[in-house]
Amino acid sequence: QVQLVESGGGLVQAGGSLRLSCASSGRISSINVMGWYRQAPGKERELVARISRDGSTNYADSVKGRFTISRDNAKNTVYLQMNSLKPEDTAVYYCNAYSPLWALPSWGQGTQVTVSS
Repeated sequence: QVQLVESGGGLVQAGGSLRLSCASSGRISSINVMGWYRQAPGKERELVARISRDGSTNYADSVKGRFTISRDNAKNTVYLQMNSLKPEDTAVYYCNAYSPLWALPSWGQGTQVTVSS
């Protein structure tokens, strides 16, 4: 497993942008899938976006066309660029890393994103 540290959250007005970063303690080039999840108050944690080792990506329907996930293997960091933010994007955003070699996936501590209307 690896240690993951998220940053970049904050308060933004609707229509604004934020970029979240997830720094890994280990080489992300060897990690099969890295993703961003979010959890709003009273709701279950949900997948926002994920990126595989080969660079393929998947997005939740609610963020398609607005969010972009990317990875920089040299910096061992994964990013989530969030544009055209909406109040319903308000949540704690968590970074996740998965490898079939690990017993459990790794999670970061989360970063709060608040979008005001």
